[in-house]
Amino acid sequence: MEHSTFVWIAAAVVGTLSIARTARLLVWDKFPPWLWVKERIMARMGETWGELFMCQFCIAPYLAAGMGVWVWLSDLNVWWWIINGWWAASYAAAIVVSYDQTE
Repeated sequence: MEHSTFVWIAAAVVGTLSIARTARLLVWDKFPPWLWVKERIMARMGETWGELFMCQFCIAPYLAAGMGVWVWLSDLNVWWWIINGWWAASYAAAIVVSYDQTE
């Protein structure tokens, strides 16, 4: 399907925010179930590849590559927009809230 320039720009913004949220989850979030999973992943991957989960700058290119494959395979179908739109909006909302603090 042919997409307009606007759709590609919107997809790039949504995809970038979604990638940023995923990098934040993988590297910094302290949600106990995720920490449990992260420990097991890092133990299996070893020291070299496990380092990806310690550095948002290191893991982001791999997440971006995965997003590119997902865009290509899905052709930006409705599920791509729902999942990534929700994920990107949650990240954008968190940023807005963090700057909206009075103290």
